Amino acid sequence: MEQFKELSIMALATPVCVVGIALELFFSHAKKSGYYSFKGTINNIYLMILNMSLDIILRGGYLLVFAFFFNYRILEISNPLIYWLVLVVAQDLLYYLLHCVDHHCRLFWAVHVTHHSSEEFNFTVGFRSSVFQPVYRFIYFIPLTLIGFNGMDIMLVYSATQIYGILVHTQTAGKLGFLEYILVTPSHHRVHHGSNPEYLDRNMGMLLIIWDKLFGTFQEEDAPVNYGLTCSVKKKDPLNIVFHEWKSIAEDVRKPITLSEKLKYVFNRPGWSHDGSRFTSSQLRQKRNWKG
Repeated sequence: MEQFKELSIMALATPVCVVGIALELFFSHAKKSGYYSFKGTINNIYLMILNMSLDIILRGGYLLVFAFFFNYRILEISNPLIYWLVLVVAQDLLYYLLHCVDHHCRLFWAVHVTHHSSEEFNFTVGFRSSVFQPVYRFIYFIPLTLIGFNGMDIMLVYSATQIYGILVHTQTAGKLGFLEYILVTPSHHRVHHGSNPEYLDRNMGMLLIIWDKLFGTFQEEDAPVNYGLTCSVKKKDPLNIVFHEWKSIAEDVRKPITLSEKLKYVFNRPGWSHDGSRFTSSQLRQKRNWKG
């Protein structure tokens, strides 16, 4: 039954996404905005297919993990309204945690960087998935099973919020009034995809912006956004788009440095370097503020 609900959500969302992309394409062409390129769109679709294929292969396994931990739940929420409301909010908080780790630990950034490597920003970038994230993403949601949430319900809510997350990848919507105080909006997410020093590692939420405001990762969109990475991916062939950061990690680990420094190249923030030749996001912000 829950699987049918998830399929129903996907079936309803598909025409919405198709219409949104078509309208944005028309707007971009009419205004000569250049929001889309053929190569960029093909890369987005390619990464989406890889991610979805891996997710389908692994899904049965992590649903079994959820079922195992569900047997040891310590709570039961009998009221359906409270059940679904708490699940949406709690899962969004755990996704925020996952997203922060992906940005602050280079090992996981090597997975997530594919989503940020696009120098375009449009609805199809929302499909530009972090290919290997399904391997570990479910671990963050295990606590939900211990407080009484069924694994299929967890996946249902994740699918629904992920669809919302796709729809905020657009440059065609301005600020959304009072919703800016509660939800992640296109304006907030444009910031998240910016390589401007003040925009790096900001606005991590999927559905709710309140976590960023609570934990100090919020940034208003107050300057034009430079999309992509601080250092662009030079080779944009299918394999390098997925594995370029892994290659960079391997090159750093092979340097004649101490074991501690080798481990820091894997687990420290992206941009950390033993000799100061590169900079983390916080260091880039400090440099910008010092110059300014």
